[in-house]
Amino acid sequence: MARRRAVLATALAAAAAIGLTACGGGGGAAAGGGPVTSLRVLDYYNNEPDKTVYAQKLDECGAQNGVKIEREVVPGSSLIAKVLQQASSKTLPDVLMLDNPDLQQIAATGALSPVGDYGLNADGYAPGIVAASTYEGKLYGLQPITNTIGLFYNKDVLAQAGVQPPKTWDELKDAAKKLTSGNRYGIAFTAKADYEGTWQFLPFMWTAGGDEKDIATPQTAQALQLWVDLVNSGSASKSVVTWGQADVNEQFMAGNAAMMINGPWQFPKLATNPSVHYDVVPIPGPQAGATPVAPLGGETWTIPRTGNKDRQAKAAKIVECLNTDANQMALATTRSTVPTKSALIPQFVAKQPNMAAFSTAVQTARARTGELGPEWPKAATRIYTAVQKALTGGAAPLDALQQAQNG
Repeated sequence: MARRRAVLATALAAAAAIGLTACGGGGGAAAGGGPVTSLRVLDYYNNEPDKTVYAQKLDECGAQNGVKIEREVVPGSSLIAKVLQQASSKTLPDVLMLDNPDLQQIAATGALSPVGDYGLNADGYAPGIVAASTYEGKLYGLQPITNTIGLFYNKDVLAQAGVQPPKTWDELKDAAKKLTSGNRYGIAFTAKADYEGTWQFLPFMWTAGGDEKDIATPQTAQALQLWVDLVNSGSASKSVVTWGQADVNEQFMAGNAAMMINGPWQFPKLATNPSVHYDVVPIPGPQAGATPVAPLGGETWTIPRTGNKDRQAKAAKIVECLNTDANQMALATTRSTVPTKSALIPQFVAKQPNMAAFSTAVQTARARTGELGPEWPKAATRIYTAVQKALTGGAAPLDALQQAQNG
């Protein structure tokens, strides 16, 4: 899922002055060339169950490779600032987890070592996953699991209304209108002025043929018009411009929305209200048969340039271990995510049928940084700015997109 990276642009500007390449030893054992007995790991899995899940998995990988894992966990919003502080003090960790849209920007500073230097590759991974961890033709990380978004629907509400899960935009508008009644909206989504708002708009923009290099196109305007129509018709609440994805899920669980755009990370919360009977399908496209193109979420594991080749080689073993078939399956099952190796998908869906729609979407999903690389955050900001302006009546969709593109 999209995470806040508000500090990234400022932090990366500071990185240029710091100079991240060859940042000295990572500290601990083997700093002077002796045997590597421990490795430092930095990640942002600070909430349960992820914190414990990764503690166990990292310890397992450490034990298999003869090292003790010294793990530091920070909030997601603090990770990049922490990385740059450690770079400045020459204390980069041996293994670094990054939100996948951040990888290319960090790789551009010279802080990361290409994983190919250690014999690792991403053969068999979903194409979008490979693109997310690649910078200037080199692979800088391996991502064991991923996520994306789909269309959740309340099975009881749709059955009572005689409505089938929509497959096209026309069907979506028709279904949302029929399902809107009293305090219940037909659909909920987030159009908030942040990366979550962009994240949820991308499947509509991309599937319509829109492109982040220039958002002021008829294709992207068509996608934005769909959202405007849903709000203006009363099928979606005007509050979508302030709701985050957690808020959208709360509306769905409370019965205030018959459908929602969201991701599998909501499964644990939904499980607390077993009276909500739901299912998930891919996000509808502009016409029948359109191949859905959704964004890829999740985190990639990297090997910082600590200046100690022995430690970097051992760190590569930990990254490799986290990405074995067995660990991809275990992490995906435990965390309601999708394995990134395409060959694992059939057996995964057989065990986790509730992940079928997401697993299908991952195969044609795109990396957010796939086209623009380190420039992606600027495009993401333009997108959510245009969406906000159009949904609040500040401009027609194409005008809003043109203003944001040229702003």
